[in-house]
Amino acid sequence: MAGAGSSASIVEYFGGEDGYRCGYCKNQSGNLSHGMWAHSMTVQDYQDLIDRGWRRSGKYVYKPIMNQTCCPQYTIRCQALHFQTSKSHKKVLKKMLKFISKGDVSKAANEEEPMDSHIEDAVSCDFVHRSESHVSEAELTPLNEDHADRVENEDEDKGESKEEVNEKKAELGSLQMCGDKDAAAPAEPSPSTQTVHAPPKPGKGADLSKPPCRKAKDIRRERKLQKLLQNQKCTLEGSSLQAEHQALLMQSSKSTTNQPKSIEDFIFVPLPDDALHKLEVRVVRSSPPSSQFKATFQESYQVYKRYQMVIHKDPPDKPTINQFTRFLCDSPLEAENPPNGPECGYGSFHQQYWLDGKIIAVGVIDILPYCVSSVYLYYDPDYSFLSLGVYSALREIAFTRQLHEKAPDLCFYYMGFYIHSCPKMRYKNRLETR
Repeated sequence: MAGAGSSASIVEYFGGEDGYRCGYCKNQSGNLSHGMWAHSMTVQDYQDLIDRGWRRSGKYVYKPIMNQTCCPQYTIRCQALHFQTSKSHKKVLKKMLKFISKGDVSKAANEEEPMDSHIEDAVSCDFVHRSESHVSEAELTPLNEDHADRVENEDEDKGESKEEVNEKKAELGSLQMCGDKDAAAPAEPSPSTQTVHAPPKPGKGADLSKPPCRKAKDIRRERKLQKLLQNQKCTLEGSSLQAEHQALLMQSSKSTTNQPKSIEDFIFVPLPDDALHKLEVRVVRSSPPSSQFKATFQESYQVYKRYQMVIHKDPPDKPTINQFTRFLCDSPLEAENPPNGPECGYGSFHQQYWLDGKIIAVGVIDILPYCVSSVYLYYDPDYSFLSLGVYSALREIAFTRQLHEKAPDLCFYYMGFYIHSCPKMRYKNRLETR
């Protein structure tokens, strides 16, 4: 429900009778969803909607009909405050750091970017799956039920006809994306299979007859402590001192685990004075468009056009300015700037990645009372080697943490849908959830 002192959300419901093309399995009429055109919407109302499985594309807000649609889609979110970087996350962050500092470009073959705004490693954290079956009645706060008079003749800037909405449904499939490639699960052995530790072939596998390898630094530390203890035994008197140093030896000889580095340890590290590149991330309000957004609109659109042509193989005439504006710039969310909210306020934004004075990537996001919701990402294909899908997701998680410092309730990062029927997204089902 709209918060006190704010205007009511105004939506036009279209129902879910007609099926349209699915962007995941390519079924021409199997994607069924509830849909409505949002003329305006408060951030709290949209927060309540996405918690119940709704998502927006431009001003069109939709929710899959889970028992009828060909590819059921479940809301998935990350607990940003509990997120810890994995080895693969650190590789991406270090890759960017090396490129900015020294201009190093990874020589490894670039992995194909998946058809999703972010790829697998970006979501390797604590997720909570939520659908309507997991939400209690107490959590279901209805939208404002005050009905405004229906406006039948609106100009093009304030609304669209049902035919235009149907066109948006058809084009929505091009923005629905799968995830990263799924690794094949190993086959489980049958119960009658006996485990036999056969000697490994030369150069293959570990020798099970030998103890496991130990880190060289642990061996050196233990030898040093043993030598120190032997030297001290000659001078120490009393069994209590001997026991104390023996305990110290045993405790110190244990392998210690380094404290994991956070995202902030990589992205906010001071750069050398002779760094070859400069990366800056700017957050500009896209709806209503700020002066910074207007000034960078054409450059941002050109990046999107190249992304669609190279990554998604669109023809040169398809990614038009009108399509770009409707899907990635227009938003029904009202700009709200409460005193207890983040400095940038709530609403819809573009997070622009500037490298040496030019835009190389743009993350389309919504900042809501309890979360940062990722809508889409597009980038300059010339910089695919930087794994911008993963990198931008990590930056958005760090951004969520920054907003949390001013707005304590804002602590989640939403990354779109989980689709179990899409093979390229089944990796999300194997993630640990809490």
